Parts: sequence; structure tokens; C-alpha cells
Amino acid sequence: MTYEKYKEILPEKLFEEVKEKIADIAVERGKKIFDKVVEQYQKAKVSPGECVGLVSAESIGEPGTQMTLNTFHFAGVSEMNVTLGLPRIIEILDGRKNPATPMMEISLKSPYNKGKDIREIAMSIKETKLKEVVSEFLINIVESTIDIRLNQDKLNALDIKDDQIAKMITKEFKTLTAKVKDDMVVVKVKTKDESLNDVYKAKEKIKDMYLKGIKGVSQVLPIKRGEEFIIITAGTNLKDIMELEFVDFTKTISNDIFEIGKVLGIEAARQAIINEVFRVIESQGLNVDVRHIMLVADTMCSSGSIKGITRYGVVSDKSSVLARASFETPIRHIVNAALVGEVDELDSVVENVMINQPVPIGTGLPGLVTKIKK
Repeated sequence: MTYEKYKEILPEKLFEEVKEKIADIAVERGKKIFDKVVEQYQKAKVSPGECVGLVSAESIGEPGTQMTLNTFHFAGVSEMNVTLGLPRIIEILDGRKNPATPMMEISLKSPYNKGKDIREIAMSIKETKLKEVVSEFLINIVESTIDIRLNQDKLNALDIKDDQIAKMITKEFKTLTAKVKDDMVVVKVKTKDESLNDVYKAKEKIKDMYLKGIKGVSQVLPIKRGEEFIIITAGTNLKDIMELEFVDFTKTISNDIFEIGKVLGIEAARQAIINEVFRVIESQGLNVDVRHIMLVADTMCSSGSIKGITRYGVVSDKSSVLARASFETPIRHIVNAALVGEVDELDSVVENVMINQPVPIGTGLPGLVTKIKK
């Protein structure tokens, strides 16, 4: 094989890509192109002892100071908004379990992605609670019952009957019985000495009873992106959405990184961190090399679970006592280390700066051994 020697030097993906591009070119010219690629590849490599963490911190931190604090609202839907800018970056890098505005972008299989039954599909995904199909709740003080008048148009749209709702209430709540009377559902509290207070509490409970749809999805919005229709949701439930037959699960995404880690694994969560941070930086019109973001994502996910860049996350995993002590609550770390007799090898940057020694990066990395003439 003519280009075999380059396979040893270049990464496999890069080698295959170049080989594909120069398939129709004469071998001598092909070799010159490969030599140029190897030269560029060697230049792109990081030198041993290069402080990649510091460079990444500066590269993300400096544009980060120019970020705005904004929230994007989708027109026409009050609950649909997306956290962007600095608050979103902080949310991701701190490793917060509950994002302020959880959302999904659901891709659909053909023919639904061309707009077929898109509104019906969107509404079937949305979580419907009892209070959304009720015209009014009435408390009957004499009988100690709750009379629920239902909105028949909404019920028909969801394909639910009055008696199904009565059965659901009886099944869901042990202390309540429900039956249909005239055009109402009458709910009775089954306690020995039911007071008005119990009836009122029961009314508040049944308001939020789940009827239909995917739990956690509070709003849906079908939109056209390019040639295809997708559904944007407020609220997220990736596992249940992916089980639906009309959903293209290969392209469906959530902005909840912990949920992605739970459903799809740590590699997917790492990629989600990169995508989400990069999306925020791009939407602000800033320019940060993706490799800096990749380093941050690697640091957050290297332990096999997602850890934020906080004193309880990544910092608490550092092997060096002084490095942990340099980041908030120093006395606690030093006392705890002293109690168990911990040893610090001083093999990183922070702890050497603290005790005024050359740091082990760049020219401080190699140690010199000399023979002394007698």
C-alpha cells in the first residue's frame, strides 16, 4: 500500500479522510499532500508540559465576561422560555441537577416530520392534568362532596369519557369515591368525621391528577426547522419520549444533562455538555475553540458520573490537599488531611505556587541530573 507509512503517524480518522480526498490524484502528489498534513498535525499537537487547563480557563473566561443575562421566549406560549447566556453556562458547569428551563427537541419519523398529524401528535405528548379539562369545581357544604363540571369539548379532543375520570379518581386516591351524576363527577371523601377542611384539601389534590400524555411535559410547540417539523417541549422526559413509535430517537435531544447521563450513559452526557456550552457561546456571537470546552467536559465526566466544577464536585476529587484547600473552605481541608496523615506529592500547579516553588509545566517539567567533576 502506497500510503501505509502515514497510517502509523496520523490518527485513523484523519488518515482515512485524506486518503478519500486524494483518491484520484497521482501517488507522488498524494505523498506531498500527506507530508503537509503530517506537518500540520505535528504543529497542532500540544507540547509536553503545556498548561492546557489554564489556557482553557482563560479562553472560556474572557469571552464569558461579555455574555449577557438573557432568557429567550417563544412567541405565543407563556410557559415556553429557554435560559441562555451566562446563567445557562453557570448551570451546566456547576452541574446543577435541575435546569431552570428543562426542554426537549423531539425529531419525528417520516411522514410525521413532513407535517402529517403534527398537531395531534404534539397534543398526545403533552401531559394533561384534571384541572385542564374542568370548567369548575364546586364544594357542596351540605353533602361534603366536590362537584366537578367537565369541559366536554376538551374531553372529546382527548378522547376521554366522564366515567373514565370517575374511575381514575377512585383508583388514584384511597380516601375518595367518585361517580357520575347528571353532567357532573361527584367526589365524596371517605373518612369517619370529614370536615370542610378535608374536602378542600381533597379538591386541591385531585386538581393535579394525571390524565394523559407524557409525564413532565407541560407545554408543546410544533415548529418547522429547515425542511422538517420538530416538536419543542417545556419539561423533559427523555426515556418515555424515546419509546414512542413516531419519534426518531437518534435525533431527539434534551437540555437536562443528568437525564441524558441516566438514560444514554456518561459519553452521551459528555457530548451534551460540549453541545450545550458551545450552543450558548455561539448564540452570543463569541468564538471559543471547541477543544477547550471538550477539556472541561472531560474533567466533569472523567469519574464516570457528572460532577460540577465546584468544591463539592471536581475540586473535592483532587488528590492534592493544598489544591483542595486553595478553593474555598481551606481550614476544613487541611484539618481533615492532618487527621488522616495525608501526603501531598506537589505534582501540580496550584500547590507549587502556594509554597513558592517552580511549577511542573513547560521548562519546569524536566529535572536536570548532572555529574560533578571531582
